[in-house]
Amino acid sequence: MLRRTLLASAAAATLVGTSLGAQDVTKVGFVFVGPVGDGGWTYEHNQGRLAVEAEFGDAVETVFVESVPEGPDAERVMTQMALEGADLIFTTSFGYMDPTINVAAQFPDVMFEHATGYKQADNVSVYSARFYEGRAVQGHIAGQITESNVIGYIASFPIPEVIRGINSAYIHAKEVNPDVEFKIIWAYTWFDPAKEAEAANVLIEQGADVILQHTDSTAPQAAAQAAGNVYTFGQASDMAEFGPMPRVSSIIDDWAPYYIARTQAVMDGTWESTSTWDGIGPGMVGIGEISDAIPAEVKASAEDMISRLASGEYHAFTGPINKQDGSAWLAEGETAADYTDDGLAGMNFYVEGLTAEIPQ
Repeated sequence: MLRRTLLASAAAATLVGTSLGAQDVTKVGFVFVGPVGDGGWTYEHNQGRLAVEAEFGDAVETVFVESVPEGPDAERVMTQMALEGADLIFTTSFGYMDPTINVAAQFPDVMFEHATGYKQADNVSVYSARFYEGRAVQGHIAGQITESNVIGYIASFPIPEVIRGINSAYIHAKEVNPDVEFKIIWAYTWFDPAKEAEAANVLIEQGADVILQHTDSTAPQAAAQAAGNVYTFGQASDMAEFGPMPRVSSIIDDWAPYYIARTQAVMDGTWESTSTWDGIGPGMVGIGEISDAIPAEVKASAEDMISRLASGEYHAFTGPINKQDGSAWLAEGETAADYTDDGLAGMNFYVEGLTAEIPQ
């Protein structure tokens, strides 16, 4: 899985943590791409950090740095954490992948966990969530509640994770509403409330009455609320403060069980380099309460889809599905493979019906 790059200043470059002093304390570091108060992606990762503290109490010390851009500064922050005694470091952005590998090579006794990346080492694990399952549910709902048949999508960066999400949402919106059209704006940011609000307003001006997003702030919800009669979905976090309307459901990233388990493994001396990609079934992807602002039959059908995704009865990418150019991708009943050049991990194409182009 792929995730996160932020072109922003290196704010909050001081390690924040709890000073415990005991020599047998396990020190766990977190490198965050946005502010912990973003209400979305970083907020949920920080909730996972707090869960580690709650689970282990004085047996752990956690430290974090927020709003760290990719590149040299990320490498500096990770190096500082390792030098200051971190036993385990979670790097929570796709753009941190190479810095994580570089720093891990210098500190072989420190364990690293990189979110949404694909490069591993003896002391580097990778982990991510099947966000596309949540996008399928959102598309299923969006296609049924739109009256304009125009769904807007605020995209962050043209990486496979984001492209997967667009495709999944579109496939499931189109399935229930053949007349639906997607309009996509690339914001080239994970967290920039001003840009996100502007994108939402442009999409609303273009006729969208449902806004999906793969960016992290609540600005699109605020813009939709101001416009009126526009539906939105929470991204990464519940964003329930905007319910029952415009926020009608959400994708919730629940990192806490994973962070607790991996910290426990370091404490037990059983940590190994692994690759984890979990979805709705294991609980890493949660679906926020579906609002009564949408029709009861739509809510019921969405809940049925959630159940089938969780049980494995249904796969969000099930053929027949063609690529945008009309060439066959998945045959009838075939499901997408995870780790192939033409599968989900490396998805670099739109599905048939989407009219936009993927930026290069």
